[in-house]
Amino acid sequence: MPKDDLKTAYRLIGTRPNRPDGLDKVTGRARYGADISAPGMLHAAVVRSPHAHARIIRIDASKALALEGVKAVVTRADFPTGLTGEDWNLQENTMAGDVALYDGHTVAAVAATSKLLAQDAAKLIEVEYEVQPHVIDVDAAMQPDAPVIRAGTADHSVPEGMHPNVVKYIEFGHGDMEAGFAAADLVREQSYKTEATHQGYIEPHACLGQMGADGKGEMWVCTQGQWYIRRMCSAVLGTDASQLRVTPTEIGGGFGGKTTIFMEPLALALSRKAGGRPVKLVMSRAEVLRATGPTASASMDVKMGMKADGTITAASVNFRMQGGAFIGSSPVGEALSCALACYTVPAVFHQGYEVLANRPKAAAYRAPGSPMAAFAVESLLDEMCHELGLDPLAVRLKNAAREGAKASYGPTYNRIGLVETLEATMAHANLQVPLGPNQGRGSAAGFWFNHGGETSVSLAIGEDGTVTVSVGTPDIGGSRASLGMMTAETLGIAYEAVRVNIVETGALGVNEPTHGSRATFASGLAAVEAAKQAITQMCARAAAEWGIDPEAVEWLDGAAVPAGPNAGKFPPMSIAEIGAKMGSTGGPISGHHEVTAGGVGASFGAHVVDVEVDPETGRTTVLRYLVVQDAGRAIHPAYVEGQYHGGAVQGIGWALNEEYVYGADGRLQNTVFLDYRIPVASDLPMIDTVIVEVPNPGHPYGVRGVGETGITPPLPALANAIAAATGARLRSLPMSPPKVLAAIKAKAHG
Repeated sequence: MPKDDLKTAYRLIGTRPNRPDGLDKVTGRARYGADISAPGMLHAAVVRSPHAHARIIRIDASKALALEGVKAVVTRADFPTGLTGEDWNLQENTMAGDVALYDGHTVAAVAATSKLLAQDAAKLIEVEYEVQPHVIDVDAAMQPDAPVIRAGTADHSVPEGMHPNVVKYIEFGHGDMEAGFAAADLVREQSYKTEATHQGYIEPHACLGQMGADGKGEMWVCTQGQWYIRRMCSAVLGTDASQLRVTPTEIGGGFGGKTTIFMEPLALALSRKAGGRPVKLVMSRAEVLRATGPTASASMDVKMGMKADGTITAASVNFRMQGGAFIGSSPVGEALSCALACYTVPAVFHQGYEVLANRPKAAAYRAPGSPMAAFAVESLLDEMCHELGLDPLAVRLKNAAREGAKASYGPTYNRIGLVETLEATMAHANLQVPLGPNQGRGSAAGFWFNHGGETSVSLAIGEDGTVTVSVGTPDIGGSRASLGMMTAETLGIAYEAVRVNIVETGALGVNEPTHGSRATFASGLAAVEAAKQAITQMCARAAAEWGIDPEAVEWLDGAAVPAGPNAGKFPPMSIAEIGAKMGSTGGPISGHHEVTAGGVGASFGAHVVDVEVDPETGRTTVLRYLVVQDAGRAIHPAYVEGQYHGGAVQGIGWALNEEYVYGADGRLQNTVFLDYRIPVASDLPMIDTVIVEVPNPGHPYGVRGVGETGITPPLPALANAIAAATGARLRSLPMSPPKVLAAIKAKAHG
């Protein structure tokens, strides 16, 4: 859409109406995955491997099946063979075959008439293992003596001589690296590591599945994408996708972790084996942490050249990431693309390795790969700025990517708002607050591509002039409100006159999940186009009644009106009047739009954090936090601010406390929130936000997705703040009190 066509004044866009799901959620009326039940329902429990790597010699379920009330047990023998590629990965992760590949890997599942009975039966299933050597750390997995996890899985990209655990290699770049580094006044290279972290959603995975021997089935599941669930479950079970109907429930958090399957096919397989009775499966928190996808752990090298005035002349990155024991699961490709995307650098080179480890299959986590990449690049940039005596924010602005610049990962940027974001950051009052002893201030920038994807929306005009919008993207961040607002804005009616429904897979064409910051952008674009179709029909109905050409009618403030004095003098015909007559004027009025949405706008943000570090304990207290990010156009500013807050909070947790802790036996040691410590309210300050609006020309209302960029800058911003407060630079996450204290002591002793 041409920039000149983007309006700047709206009735509803930019306002803050009540959230449509608010009453249901505060009264308990909203139904989440574990709230769904059905007559004759069975309950499921899962048997999981206690070993990080072990051959499965024998499974004996006879004692479990002998219990009265136990209706079915499934193992890998109940799943089809012959799957390849990602379908095989999904099946293998859902139910182990010959080998258990990580602590918590499913080896069997049981369905019984009660939850307690199912759990008791699971304990009676005997599994004989032959324990194998394991490897957890990504660098250790690449060493010559590392145990081989899955031989022969590497793709053609891997250079000769690499360990079999290295399964994918990526490289790309542009410019003359040698000349770029030669032009620099300062060249530095450092290594950084991040540990795997979980999305930390409050609602565990839950589903109710029913499938008969004929392959027809239904599911009710907490998910970010019901069509993905349908396709994946059908592939894993060897059934036709069209025979499975999937209904999404309300979702208690996802952040990327509920875009794939982990245990959902088990409910269907058990149901099929139990004569078609519905089976309910709800994970415990320990199962969520042991057996669903966290993000990857990473080991990263960054080299950067900089002139004395702060101009970046060249940069290279070498990233090694594990996505568990499954090829294609790590976000190393995304990390490489995001690493230098904030800056215009004449020479860049990216190398990346995907490595297998005895860990769960990784899943997306809010801008997958980008936070790790930012931690490495933005930390080194900060170190070099201080070494040269330069303001890190000013250096970021000097090198900031602009419209028309070639991105580090290849394309040319359209209209983007990084410059405006950095300028707003530098002008904020938080930067003028004086700091005291043991306090430091850190800043960082962040990037995410954003995504469009397959999208289908349907809109129907009611007899009373109200509107129903059916969408396929589950609401995990306020999309029902924003979609309702854009629809109402387009139609010229009240926000309250629009209801947005999240529908099951039989109601629309395929929709990608709510991921990649795409829901408000892509479903919003489709909803606007569907509304325009309905407007065209309503104008035609009015024209027919008035006896004039449809081209002589336009839509204004929720009504059809003559386009000008030559069209005749007729009173406006409101949407309610048209709806009331539509049965006798041609039938129902609706609009549909199906698209693989393009025109996504790249997203940039900048964060500034002040911390205080206790020199005696190493504990970091976050004093104040600032998030500045370009939203393109903030449809519902309160939801946008909520996304900014959420990204910052999750980033604070990742930076300071969160990590997967494995013992020497390869078993996860912190399997509950008491030990896997996510931030609570007392850990956090009030978070200031600034919404920058540089409209995205690829969307009718200028929208850019905002859900993911916000988790990218916190990791390096906090590392930079701790370095400023203590003089000690930490290059591995999390920066927990023992690590910070050790760094302080190491610096004190030279």
